Amino acid sequence: MDPLTWTGPLGQFLDPVFYALAVIFLIAVVIQIVMSIASGGTRVVTNPDGTLSTAGGAYDLSASATRWSGLALLLIILAYVVLGIFGGPAATGIVGGMSQQLIPVWIALIATFAVSITFKRKLGLYGKLFDSTVGMIGFALVMFWVYAGAMAGLFDWITTHESLSQVSGMKNKVPGTPMRGAEEGEYAWYLLGGDNLARDVFSRLFKGAWVVVQIAPLATLFAFMVGITLGLPAGYYGGRLDTFLSFLANLILAFPVILLFYLLVTPEIVATGIPNYMATVLFVFPLIFVGVLLNARYYTQPSFRTPLLIVVLGVMGWIYLSLISDGGSKVAVLPEFLDLFDIDPGILVVFVSVVFVNAPTVFRIVRGLALDIKTRDYVAAAQTRGEGPWYIMLWEILPNARGPLIVDFCLRIGYTTILLGTLGFFGLGLESESPDWGTTINAGRRLLSVYPHAAIAPAVSLLTLVLGLNLLADGLREESLKD
Repeated sequence: MDPLTWTGPLGQFLDPVFYALAVIFLIAVVIQIVMSIASGGTRVVTNPDGTLSTAGGAYDLSASATRWSGLALLLIILAYVVLGIFGGPAATGIVGGMSQQLIPVWIALIATFAVSITFKRKLGLYGKLFDSTVGMIGFALVMFWVYAGAMAGLFDWITTHESLSQVSGMKNKVPGTPMRGAEEGEYAWYLLGGDNLARDVFSRLFKGAWVVVQIAPLATLFAFMVGITLGLPAGYYGGRLDTFLSFLANLILAFPVILLFYLLVTPEIVATGIPNYMATVLFVFPLIFVGVLLNARYYTQPSFRTPLLIVVLGVMGWIYLSLISDGGSKVAVLPEFLDLFDIDPGILVVFVSVVFVNAPTVFRIVRGLALDIKTRDYVAAAQTRGEGPWYIMLWEILPNARGPLIVDFCLRIGYTTILLGTLGFFGLGLESESPDWGTTINAGRRLLSVYPHAAIAPAVSLLTLVLGLNLLADGLREESLKD
C-alpha cells in the first residue's frame, strides 16, 4: 500500500490554485497594512490643493484583492473538505481521510449553525453573536473542538486507533504512512503519523481534545461560581467583609501562578490530601449559589420554594459528594455503590488547581461590577420595593453584569487551556501517558528537528482553540455593547 500525500491526486489540480491565491492574499494584506499605516490608520488623504478625499486607488484595489482572494481561499479549503468526504484518502490523501473521519463533527456544526441562525432573534445575546463575522468564526472553531473532543472521547467515532496502542514499525513515521499487515476492519494508515512510541498521532490528538473539553470549561465554571458567590456580597455590602475577602484574593494573586500550580500538583502535596480538602471547600460553592438563587427568587412562595430546594439541592448534594469522594484518598464519604463518578486523581488535582487560581480574579471582576451597578436607579427601586439583599444581588446586579462576565468566561477558558497545556508540558498533574496536548507536545519536542509532526499537530490544535475562544469573546463583546 502506497503512502498518502496531503491532498492526493486531486491536489494536482487544486494545489496550484490554492498556492497562487494564498500568495495574492498575503501580498494584498501587506499592501493594505502598509497603506493604512502610511495614512495614519485612516483612508482620508490630503490632496495637493489642500482638500481631503478618501484614499481610493491602490487602497481600494488592495482591499478588494484581500476580500476576494480570502473568499476564494475559503472556497478552496471547503472544496478540499467536501471532496475529501466523498473521495476519501484515495482521492484527496490525508485531507480526505481526516475529512471522512470528521463527518459527525461537520454534521453537528452544520446543524448548530442552521438552527442558531434560523432562530437567532429569539436567542438573546447568543443569537446576536451570529450578526458578527468574527464571533461566528470563533464560535465555529470552539464548537469544532467541543464536538470533536466529545465524539472522540465518548463514542470513538473519530479516532482511527486506540490512543495507547503501539504498532510495530510505526515509530516516528511521517503522516500518511500505511500500516504493514493491517487486518480487516483496521484503519490502514496513520493519518498524522506515529509518535516516538509508535502510537497514532491523529487518535491521540482528538482524545487529547476530550481531556481539554472536560476540564477547561467546567473548571472555569466552578471558578465563576466561587468568584460570583463571594464577589457579589463583597461589592454590595462593602465594609469589613469586603476588606477580608479582598485581602484573601490579593494574597492568592500575589503568589506566582506557575509556582502555585507546581506546588498543588506535585506528588508530595497530593499525598497529604490537600487537593481533596480544597475540592471539598471549592465544590460546595455551586450548591450555595443555586440554593441562594432559588431561595431569593421564590422567597414569597414557600409552598413551591421548599420542595424545589429539597429536590435541586438533594441532587446537587449527591453530585457534590460523588465529586469529592474517592476511596483511595483522604476524603471518602460515599460508599462505592452510591458514588456516581470515578474521577482520575490527576484530573481532580488539575481541576482543583485551576479553580483555586482563577477564582480570585473572577472575585475581583464581580466585586468591581457590583460596586458600580449597586448605585444604579433600578437597584434603588428594588430596595424601595423591599426586596432582600440577595435578591438584588442575584436578580438585579448579576443579570446587568452578564456582558463583561460572559466575555471574561470565554477568555478565561482560553487561559485555562493554556495552563493545562503548560502543566502537561512539564509533566505535572496528569499521567505521563495522557493524550492531553501539553503532554504530547512535550513528548514530541525531543525529536522536533527530525520528526516535527508529533509536536506540531497538538500545538496547532491548542492554537486554534485558544484563537477561537478569543475571537468568540471579541464577538460577544461587540454584541454586548450594543445590548
